[in-house]
Amino acid sequence: MKHVFGPVSSKRLGQSLGVDVLPPKSCTWNCIYCQLGKTREYVTERREFYPREDILEEIRQAVTDSVAVDWITFVGSGETTLYKGIGWLIRETKRLTSIPVAVITNGSLLSEEDVRDELLEADAVLPSLNAGSPELFDRIDRPCPGFTYERHIEGLVEFRKVYRGKLWVEVMLIAGVNDTADALQDIAVALEKVRPDTVHLVLPTRPSTESDVRLPADEGLARARLVLSQVATVVHPVKGSMNLKNTADIIETVTAITRRHPLQDRELRHALDELLPDEPDQVERLIVRLLGSGKFKTVTLQDGEIYWVPASDS
Repeated sequence: MKHVFGPVSSKRLGQSLGVDVLPPKSCTWNCIYCQLGKTREYVTERREFYPREDILEEIRQAVTDSVAVDWITFVGSGETTLYKGIGWLIRETKRLTSIPVAVITNGSLLSEEDVRDELLEADAVLPSLNAGSPELFDRIDRPCPGFTYERHIEGLVEFRKVYRGKLWVEVMLIAGVNDTADALQDIAVALEKVRPDTVHLVLPTRPSTESDVRLPADEGLARARLVLSQVATVVHPVKGSMNLKNTADIIETVTAITRRHPLQDRELRHALDELLPDEPDQVERLIVRLLGSGKFKTVTLQDGEIYWVPASDS
């Protein structure tokens, strides 16, 4: 499939069937932690990048294949709400299935009324709020000119006024950047204005744009929980397990996932172990076959964690 991938294990959404509605990389920001790499050229104009009927047909096919799915999640190879017509896709998906629908977004376009309206029928919306000041916002999110911190906060606040679903704000916690007491207190002040249902602390565990993006120490994570929990329920999501048991073509499945985000080597190996219990030799042959396909390469982070990425990544 061109647009639908997974289901993949999500820290926030369990077994999540992803729906990618954008060509890579189409984004309003150029975040220092982005797993998709650098934004070569900002995209700010909303468009129907692909025919909505084609995307819906892939969703229909996926939900009728009896794969265990907890959420259908609209994501983008960039900023999801750049897809003009996402509201139609949300409505039609909910007519197809009782599986709840989530939208992952950086929130940069929520200052636009038509974007807010298109997301109203989603069961959960997960926007980003990584900074509590214009200076830190520019440092972390590196937005397109005109996408100011004030505009970002205004959009989140206005969306909360009209949205009745689950508003789960995501805070990407980066060591030495926004995990200090002052930075977290500023974020808490901003969260008071937004009034999310929960705050999800997310860590930069995948390969990112800048080499100096580091995981916070336990002290920084504990400080974030303490400070932000004063204004909202704080969740540090625990990642589930990847499931390949209903996968018809493992190479195509892994290709679809790595095209959207790096895949942890030990997560892949665990999924293959679950698929082929008591057959370690077969698992190793599958790993060799996957790497031998020429579609992937592995990268090793400073902490020793290994990730699979597309072979064409620069």
